[in-house]
Amino acid sequence: MKALIVEDEYLAREELTYLIQTHSHIHIEAAFEDGLEAFKFLQTNQVDIVFLDINIPSIDGMLLARNISQFKDKPHIVFTTAYKDHAVDAFELEAFDYLLKPISETRIKGMLAKLELQHQEANQQEQQASEPLRSHTINLMKDNRIVITPVSEIDYAEANEKITTVYTVDGCFIAPMAISELVAKLPQSEFFRCHRSYCINLSRVQEIIPWVNSTYMLKLQHHEQQVPVSRSNIKQFRDRMKL
Repeated sequence: MKALIVEDEYLAREELTYLIQTHSHIHIEAAFEDGLEAFKFLQTNQVDIVFLDINIPSIDGMLLARNISQFKDKPHIVFTTAYKDHAVDAFELEAFDYLLKPISETRIKGMLAKLELQHQEANQQEQQASEPLRSHTINLMKDNRIVITPVSEIDYAEANEKITTVYTVDGCFIAPMAISELVAKLPQSEFFRCHRSYCINLSRVQEIIPWVNSTYMLKLQHHEQQVPVSRSNIKQFRDRMKL
């Protein structure tokens, strides 16, 4: 998730940045002291959430929020203010939350967890909506036989030149296609390509073992062979596994 902070007090801005970075995977795209500058940024940059003080220069937080509410792709708004008397206005603007200063670490920690969960659920719904034609089964081969296999039974897949070896609880099978073609047939909400040569069923991860160069080796259910996570995929893997 991407965030924007609009806060004119330096110490408050630094504290909010620290709390967000400590208790979430949210990336802070930018921070502004001025409402007009923040509005200009939002006209050309898209974020998922705006942490917004109310008493800021040029355009106050409420006016900025009303402008943001007109966007086609509206970010969530979390007001951060020392004043209680704007809570009703915030409710009318359908703000995600209204945090009173000084901000409680416990309070913002719970809010961030709720925000990330809602964002993840929305992404899953969007992925499912974009994958209506994906089959629940896939044709694999073993001993010159075609085995119709539910995708939910796939534990992981390994690239083997122009074909792909697919591992399930019942053993290994062959998919007569490149691993990229196989990945395109699997639901993205359940599978993750952790390495250029491997794709895993995330629900089968049993152990995550720290490895060299800040990478991981994965122990999957039903299998002794460990599967690597490449360095370029570490951040996305950590996000998917909520590490």
